[in-house]
Amino acid sequence: MARIILGVRRSCRRFSAVNPINQLSAGRYHAQVGKPLLAFMLFLLLASHTPAQSQQTPPIRVSVNRVNVGVTVTNSTGHFIEGLHREDFQLFDNNVEQPITDFLSIEEPAQLLLLIESGPAIAFFSNNHLRAADALLTAIAPTDRVAIASYSQSPQLLLDFTPNKTQARATLQNLNFGNGFADLNLSASLAAAIDSLAPLPGKKTIVLLSTGVDTSSVSNWPLIQQKLNTSDVRILAVSLTGDFRQPTKRKKLSAQERAQRTQVKEVFGEADKWLTELSHATGGRAYFPRSSQEFAEAYAQIAQLIRHEYSLAFAPPAADNQLHTLKIKVKGSAFQVDHRQAYLAPSAN
Repeated sequence: MARIILGVRRSCRRFSAVNPINQLSAGRYHAQVGKPLLAFMLFLLLASHTPAQSQQTPPIRVSVNRVNVGVTVTNSTGHFIEGLHREDFQLFDNNVEQPITDFLSIEEPAQLLLLIESGPAIAFFSNNHLRAADALLTAIAPTDRVAIASYSQSPQLLLDFTPNKTQARATLQNLNFGNGFADLNLSASLAAAIDSLAPLPGKKTIVLLSTGVDTSSVSNWPLIQQKLNTSDVRILAVSLTGDFRQPTKRKKLSAQERAQRTQVKEVFGEADKWLTELSHATGGRAYFPRSSQEFAEAYAQIAQLIRHEYSLAFAPPAADNQLHTLKIKVKGSAFQVDHRQAYLAPSAN
């Protein structure tokens, strides 16, 4: 894993936290959060606030005359639907249905990178989140391999891939949440982590535990977005802002406190959208649990998704070097289908 560590650090040096990509100021804070913490968090988040810019989705680049698409299918409770066959699926290229040339139902041991935000918000509520993360280790299969990294300014590998869940739990207990008060380079750290995972064969997933606050440089966003959309790594994001959203005890708030809470709510709403966008770009999804029970439910779903996938392949209908949209459906169902959204067709030459 030394090569992976070096790859992560080398990638991180390409990014600098100058301006934020997407900014967030907060949701409702738990009653235990006092005015000093509220003011501090508000200052931290608003200090780097810049309105998000809409971006076009970069393509999945195709180097051969074949497009492979990994697909997860879940029901209304988030559980993976097994037993589907090629004839159950419809695949559309630019809204025109295409024949599925290859189909495979994959169930194999997972390779899971647990990437955890190391910043001020998590420092105050780390115990609850560590207990929830432990629930994920309990839910995954004994043969699943897990690695653990934290990030603030850049990702730091804490544990190499291992099936040893006892070692993983010990690593979680020793996490340091005292860093990152200046920088939380979320998207840049994700891009660096994807670079580090690229050489690994097989199915790979990043489970991201984050508030969604991102201070990555706007100038690096096109490169970051391309990595998200063209890699074979799926991101499953779990928001860590649930403690801030719990209803507050009834008390009379000052005008300043009411204004702060309004800003906090708006900014955490933006953070939720950002986590959803980052995960959706890779064919993944985002979860927004508010309690230990909801964390456990989210991780139970994740434990299925990291092992199961349908792999669909088709021949691109045109070698026009153009961006083509992708849409995959399961016939006659209301199942949720997650997959990449586009690809770049090969050129005629």
